[in-house]
Amino acid sequence: MKRLDQYWYSQNPLAWLLLPLSWLFCAVAGLRRLMYQKRLLTAYSVKAPVIIVGNISVGGTGKTPLLIGLCGYLARHGYRPGVISRGYGADTEGEHSITPGDDASVCGDEPLLIRQRTGCPVVVGRDRVAAAQKLLAENTCDVVLSDDGLQHYRLNRDIEIAVVDALRRFGNGFCLPAGPLREPVSRLDRVTMVVHHGDENERYNFSLRFGDAVNLDTGAHRAVGSFEGEVVHAVAGIGHPERFFDQLRSAGLNVIAHGFPDHHRYSAGDVEFDDDAPVLMTEKDAVKCGPLLAAGQAGGTDRNFWAVPVDAVLSDRLGRDLAALLERAR
Repeated sequence: MKRLDQYWYSQNPLAWLLLPLSWLFCAVAGLRRLMYQKRLLTAYSVKAPVIIVGNISVGGTGKTPLLIGLCGYLARHGYRPGVISRGYGADTEGEHSITPGDDASVCGDEPLLIRQRTGCPVVVGRDRVAAAQKLLAENTCDVVLSDDGLQHYRLNRDIEIAVVDALRRFGNGFCLPAGPLREPVSRLDRVTMVVHHGDENERYNFSLRFGDAVNLDTGAHRAVGSFEGEVVHAVAGIGHPERFFDQLRSAGLNVIAHGFPDHHRYSAGDVEFDDDAPVLMTEKDAVKCGPLLAAGQAGGTDRNFWAVPVDAVLSDRLGRDLAALLERAR
């Protein structure tokens, strides 16, 4: 049976059936935004510029790799970035400052990955205002990046970046639950920057490229291209797993695909297969599967499990204009 999100990228009877609920969702979202604009609801500022890196659609745009890339770009240009996140699936009360050794089930898979990849301080919490305040109180950050939160209007923002996937774009164009949109496409007219993943003809864009695969047991590195011609199991529990599988196929790998829902909580059986083929997974999945291997709950004596990192390659104009906007915000 198809998951609901698989209906979002086509015109089909189910989408039309859900359309009245979609209209209601849009009306409530628009009313809430208007109430903040008219100051009927209170929004709060913090003592540093805030950059929102979000989207108007549900998952699969490349938002997290872009945020990681932006952290690196800002750090190289003399800034001290920190990150706040809702921490989807996090099992924690209040606000939590992540350490690299945290468990993804406690703090969320994406925030843990951001902390490990960037070295920047990361605070998770349902209340992004409180999370930003904690981040700034405990660290010497001079810019706050919010992982998602485009619709979290309680936190004032200086720069809004909306990420759009050039391949899937806006699906059937409907808001939830009939389609994948959290807000109508017209919302993009009011953001600071619309950044397109995978379309170099757009004003602001980025692409994703593989880094070396990293063995989850030994830490050894291996170029993804060195798996060319091999049969591999590919594991992905992200917003758009097929992108990962297609990238591996384009590198010449014979992929046996294992797609899971976004933010999937893995058990040992999810990554146990009846052969000795290498198992390649996204970094986001590795932060959850790695502890299973370390605890001996998966893998047995076969340690042929690899995390495949992706790096966001930013267009020159994206980095240059963001830096100019941030200087004005400071």
